[in-house]
Amino acid sequence: MKKLVLASNNAGKVREFQALLAPLNFQVIPQGELGIPSAEEPHYTFVENALAKARHASAASGLPALADDSGICAHALHGEPGVLSARYAGEQGDDAANNQKLIAALKEQSDREAHYVCALVMVRSENDPEPLIVQTRWYGKIIDEAKGSHGFGYDPFFFLPELQMTAAEMDPAQKNLISHRGQALRELITQLQSRA
Repeated sequence: MKKLVLASNNAGKVREFQALLAPLNFQVIPQGELGIPSAEEPHYTFVENALAKARHASAASGLPALADDSGICAHALHGEPGVLSARYAGEQGDDAANNQKLIAALKEQSDREAHYVCALVMVRSENDPEPLIVQTRWYGKIIDEAKGSHGFGYDPFFFLPELQMTAAEMDPAQKNLISHRGQALRELITQLQSRA
């Protein structure tokens, strides 16, 4: 198996990437298992943050690294919470507080359109001059009441009109087929195959 460091300690992301990359014979190792601390994410764009995280994980491990920076962008809020999605309410990874803040911010808004963004970056080494970079979107609407028990983050409030369900109501395998991360990973795999 090919070892690949995942520049994340988010349990939900780790599960998704392990499931999506297993058929390609990748052993996805979360950076926390190697004692690698999280990288700083000072940038305003998903791509810049993902690249910084991938280079950091590769430098610390000496292995190829994969990083994503993802979040949700509400159209009525000019793209907020965006790159701050995981810490929108202040504390990293407090899904309940983040969702409450987003619902409150959209309370007076008629436009509930939103999209998830996933910027995915893979580097062969810390100084890889040709990182593989993919950015995708997954469109839906923000609803006021949580529905579903799968997924993480904003999934219980992210409603998909064409499926008449939230991302959290989807079977995880079904979600991996159409989600922003699933789309990005398939595109990355295509790039990997063309590079070989």
